[in-house]
Amino acid sequence: MEATTSLVSADYNRLPLKAGSEEHYIRAVNAIPALGADEEHSLAVRYRDNQDLEAARWLVLSNLRFVVHVARGYTGYGLPLADLIQEGNIGMMKAVKRFDPDVGVRLVSFAVHWIRAEIHEFILRNWRIVKVATTKAQRKLFFNLRSAKKRLGWLNHEEVEAVAADLGVKPETVLEMESRLSGQDVGFDPAPESDNDDDSTAYSPAAYLQADKADPAQAIESEDYEDWRDDSLHAALNGLDQRSRDILTRRWLKEPKATLHTLADEYGVSAERIRQLEKSALKRLREGLHADVLEA
Repeated sequence: MEATTSLVSADYNRLPLKAGSEEHYIRAVNAIPALGADEEHSLAVRYRDNQDLEAARWLVLSNLRFVVHVARGYTGYGLPLADLIQEGNIGMMKAVKRFDPDVGVRLVSFAVHWIRAEIHEFILRNWRIVKVATTKAQRKLFFNLRSAKKRLGWLNHEEVEAVAADLGVKPETVLEMESRLSGQDVGFDPAPESDNDDDSTAYSPAAYLQADKADPAQAIESEDYEDWRDDSLHAALNGLDQRSRDILTRRWLKEPKATLHTLADEYGVSAERIRQLEKSALKRLREGLHADVLEA
């Protein structure tokens, strides 16, 4: 369908879908002839059986007016209609790719799911800077609860229970989504007009969220500590005998870790003996690191 997508895109991109030109675009797509049921079925069969790109092009173009109709239903989210239409057009092309003409339904009936899915995803990505819906239950709530709140305002306990039962989610999820919908994005930096420190609008996250890692002194101190720790560990390991060092390295520092029985077979001793050697080596390693700390 990638080739189909680019071919169809080339056609409707020639239509004027820019900021302030939605009406020109809508007039253009309304001028495209609608397909009858028999013609639509014939084109869908041609695309399914022969990957006929011309057939796919007309299936998409003849239904762009329906995409506009669906997109207009989402203008209440404050996003540009042109962007909603473009996302819906992507859903329309995905629907053409998956449409089976032998099922016995018209393309628009099948495509409405794909059109709305693309528009929903676009709204959830762009409605707020901070995502308000990430799980499947939250996505379902986002659209249904926002519509309900226009009628009801803040939900009481009975209404929360009713919404939760109707949508098959927990009441806690309903309350959390209601809180997210009622919140507003807060700018990280103060407003440009807030030059006065006494101005309440100057209190923004930038004023009280400190980034410790941005302190050069702490960054150097942390780097020096990590280097000293690595040097101390290597020195402590080098103070062990070859067998103890090999056991610790293969048991703790390598993946996959060697088992006690594997090492026992290699060294010709029991697994219990390997465990004892490992315990003794760890003790000497800790003593060596402790001595370095005291010297430092």
